[in-house]
Amino acid sequence: MQTPLDRPFLSLILPVLNEAATLPVQLAALQGLRTRGTELIVVDGGSGDGTAELARPAADRLLDAPRGRAAQMNAGAKASRGEALLFLHADTTLPPAADDLIRSAIAAGAAWGRFDVRIDGRQPLLRVVERMMNWRSRWSGIATGDQAIFVRRDLFERVDGYPELPLMEDIALSTRLKRFAPPACLRQRVITSGRRWEKHGVLRTILLMWRLRASYFLGADPQQLAIRYGYVPRQS
Repeated sequence: MQTPLDRPFLSLILPVLNEAATLPVQLAALQGLRTRGTELIVVDGGSGDGTAELARPAADRLLDAPRGRAAQMNAGAKASRGEALLFLHADTTLPPAADDLIRSAIAAGAAWGRFDVRIDGRQPLLRVVERMMNWRSRWSGIATGDQAIFVRRDLFERVDGYPELPLMEDIALSTRLKRFAPPACLRQRVITSGRRWEKHGVLRTILLMWRLRASYFLGADPQQLAIRYGYVPRQS
């Protein structure tokens, strides 16, 4: 039987899908957290490029779950043991000592929170986008997955985890969480990949995200929004 002494403070949940090209660098960067006691759980959504095989030796647990970040992150949370949970996208890099920053925030009374974000890329408009993301999050109390959301386990379970939506699951979770407590908006930055922005164009991506978010708040079907965003359901 697990005792409190066996339980890590932090469990990091990393949902992945066909990330073989970049995952080794990400996992290498997370080994310091593991050394300091963070539990690392990788949840694969059915990759076909060897992602799972790369992840297996570098994680405490490797799980398979239905495709979709929400379903994958819920599966990882259910299997985890930490007092607090950290959800990290596979293309996002944490700041140094992220575990200590989270521990300090929770010790100071935070029930959940997120980091400021920097988008990796040379396009000058990305600097404007990241500032707006951070400002909007601080003003609204809503966090995005790119900002590495962390939450105490008891609160995550109280709100029944991520709504299993194919898109906007981070917005939906934040909306649930802020009913109980405002987020700790840490100014230390995660660095997230600008690959989607650069591939599709910064302005085009901004407009697409604004339209999708507005449609979501107006009650549009998240499944249809996900298809517009480029989501492809997992084939059985």
